[in-house]
Amino acid sequence: MKAVTYTTFGDPAAVLQTTDVARPEPKAGEALIRMVLSPIHNHDLWTVRGNYGFKPELPAIGGTEALGVVEAAGDGVDAALIGKRVVNVGKSGAWAEYFTAPAAGLLPLPDSIPDTAGAQLIAMPFSALALLEFLEVSKGDWVIQTAANGAVGKIFADLARARGINTINLVRRNEAVAELEALGMEHVLSTSEEDWQKRARAILGDKGAQAAIDSVGGPIVADIANLLGVNGLLVVFGTATGVPLQLHASAMITNHLVVKGFWGSRIIAEMPQDEKTRLITELVGLAAQGKLHLPAGGEFKLDQVVDAVKASLTPGRTGKILLRA
Repeated sequence: MKAVTYTTFGDPAAVLQTTDVARPEPKAGEALIRMVLSPIHNHDLWTVRGNYGFKPELPAIGGTEALGVVEAAGDGVDAALIGKRVVNVGKSGAWAEYFTAPAAGLLPLPDSIPDTAGAQLIAMPFSALALLEFLEVSKGDWVIQTAANGAVGKIFADLARARGINTINLVRRNEAVAELEALGMEHVLSTSEEDWQKRARAILGDKGAQAAIDSVGGPIVADIANLLGVNGLLVVFGTATGVPLQLHASAMITNHLVVKGFWGSRIIAEMPQDEKTRLITELVGLAAQGKLHLPAGGEFKLDQVVDAVKASLTPGRTGKILLRA
C-alpha cells in the first residue's frame, strides 16, 4: 500500500515521502481501516520535525487522525463494525491507504456529517472543547483569544457561541477580519490597528474579560492580560512566534491574575472516560446540526504530500488541508 513515511526528523517538505509499505493486519482488539481522508495538523508536522512532546520510532508513517471505512476486524472485535464509516484519532500512521487502530477508540459517524467534517471532528474540536471547559466560564462571560483565524480559534468561537459565551477574536492581518466575519464570527479585531485595545475595552466594559487564550506569544500577551478583569485567567495554548511571554506586573498584581498552560494531549489523556464521552457526544451533535464549521482548505493525494504540506503552511487557508487515499 501507499503511505507517507519519513526516516529522519526534519523539515516536513524535505523528509516526507510517499513509499510502498506492507499493509498492516489487525491484531486482537484492533480494526483495519481503509483511509478516506486525513487532515494535516500542526502537531503532525511538529512530530515530523522531531520537536513535539512525542517522538515515534523511525521509520514512521505520519498522521494521527483520519476518517475511513472498517475493512476487517481482529480477534475480539464485533464483526458488525465492518463496513462502518468511522473516525479515529491519536493512533500514529493515518497517512496511509490502510491503518489499524484499537476498535474501542473508533467513533462511527451519522450520515448527516460529511466526510470533510468527520475527518477532522475529534483532534482540534476536542482540544477546543476541552480548552473551553478548562476556562470554567459561564453563559454571558467574555473570552479573548489570539490566533482566532487558526483551526482551533475558529472552532473555539463556534463552541463558545453554542454555549452562550462571548468571544473577542484577535487576528494579526486586516484581511483576516473579513474572512472570519464571513464565517459568522463576531467581535473580530486586527491587532495591526492601533486602536484595537480601545475597541476591545469598549466591547468588554469595565468588568473586563473572565479569560484569555494566547497562541502567539510575545508582547500581545501583556495586551490581552490588561483586558482581563479581577481574578481573570490567562491560558497559554501555543506559541506561533516562539517569542517569550511578556506581562505587566501592575495588571498581574492589581487584578490577581492567574496564568496557566494548556497541553491538550495531557488534559485529554488524564480526562475520565465519562467526561470524554460527554464532550464527544456534544461535538457530534453540533456537527450533525451544522453548528460546527469544519471546512476543507484543499485535498491532496498521498503522493502529493509535499504540495499538501506547503499548502498547510500557507497563511489564509479556509480550512484544514486533507490527504485523500
